[in-house]
Amino acid sequence: FQAEDGIRDSVASRGLGDVYKRQSEKPKAPNIIYVLADDLGYGDLGVYGQKNFKTPNMDRLATGGMRFLQHYSGSTVCAPSRSALMTGQHTGHTFIRGNSERGFTLENEGQYPLEAEVVTIAKVLKEAGYKTGAFGKWGLGYPGSEGDPNFQGFEEFYGYNCQRVAHNYYPTHLWNNQVKEFLEGNDGKTAITYAPELIHQKALSFLEENKKVPFFMFYPSVIPHAELVAPEEYMAKYRDKYLPEKKYVKMGEGYSIQGYNSQYESHAAFAAMVSILDQQVGEIIDKIEDLGITENTLILFSSDNGPHLEGGADPDYFNSNGPLKGYKRDLYEGGIRVPMIAYWPSKIQPNSTTSHISAFWDFFPTAMEIAGIKKNMYDIDGISVLPSLFGKEQKNHEYLYWEFFERGGRQAVRMNEWKAVRMNMTKNADAPIELYRLTNDIGEQNDLAQQYPQIIEKMDKIMSQAHKYSEIFSFNYEKK
Repeated sequence: FQAEDGIRDSVASRGLGDVYKRQSEKPKAPNIIYVLADDLGYGDLGVYGQKNFKTPNMDRLATGGMRFLQHYSGSTVCAPSRSALMTGQHTGHTFIRGNSERGFTLENEGQYPLEAEVVTIAKVLKEAGYKTGAFGKWGLGYPGSEGDPNFQGFEEFYGYNCQRVAHNYYPTHLWNNQVKEFLEGNDGKTAITYAPELIHQKALSFLEENKKVPFFMFYPSVIPHAELVAPEEYMAKYRDKYLPEKKYVKMGEGYSIQGYNSQYESHAAFAAMVSILDQQVGEIIDKIEDLGITENTLILFSSDNGPHLEGGADPDYFNSNGPLKGYKRDLYEGGIRVPMIAYWPSKIQPNSTTSHISAFWDFFPTAMEIAGIKKNMYDIDGISVLPSLFGKEQKNHEYLYWEFFERGGRQAVRMNEWKAVRMNMTKNADAPIELYRLTNDIGEQNDLAQQYPQIIEKMDKIMSQAHKYSEIFSFNYEKK
């Protein structure tokens, strides 16, 4: 303190006593909101081609901002995709590479945790003075573990810690930081409190409470994953509109909190759920406008992977993937290419698009640059996309890489116009590689591997170099 007083005296003696006042009045760092849908397909938004239902508020983000045409999720399932987003590392490097559970029971919930030493973007922004909050589904560490969101940089968390519990939209409980909150009327037999609405109100309160300070709000919605369930007021808007209706019959009697409790009218339920998410996005936009912070707030919207097939979901009926091949758990485009919208009225050209090839691990360095964090000692794979957002010259990735140790073990690489996919890695490290030229074969129908051996050789080398061995999430042939 004496040293600081000495500096103050010295400054004053030089006639610069107002320097501290000017510092205190410097512009507030930009706010960051990241809305992450759960299993929403590339074609499930109006601006990405959806014709079966409307998404006016998500479209509103796009018409007021930038739509990414070649953006990829961190993985083809939930947990590793979120790990890539939080750590800035692709699945050959990031700590969590699969949906491994702690040993799930109703009393012992949660997934394998991030290590305490892992650096997340939430930790980095918190250290830089940001207020940090996460509202929705976590899936990166069971309650109280080193992977718990409160121990990974989020000062506030409200929602589902466990992905399996998040299959259910009327759960018995949610987590309020370290406190398990039981929900009124949800006892495993009856369903009254719709969790997404409760989580949403907590998120809006976070915005209200932190309007005067820089904040990072992570909003990983559970919609429209797993069971297809919506309150009757939303179901009524879509009932009998999608015929023939896909009729999902759940197993057993009563309301189970261990499985899917999808409504009988699955088509109507899916459209209703996307409508709920769209409404919530609209309320977030309206809230930041009401708070007067729109010009200083970046909103990002994306999905954690491609559309799922569980609980009565019918992505083919809704053309949820547009022209893309595959679904959730595939490393074809339909499993990993996702919608991505950036909205920042004071900075981003309205109704613009970019074909820049990007992925979840780019969020880490982008958020750092937005926050004005100069140092970059972190071991990340991402590249800031801020130049693309501002219409400036953008550095490109040499390649993007994914691996998925489930479903027989899979790898994929995107390199310029080329896409390589390798299957059955658990049995054979040298399994054949499929090759597609996406510029004229976005549906990955024509395997060109035999015609381009030099490209295959490059892809094989990338698949080897980009993969770092993990004792926890390994291909079977690697296990010692």
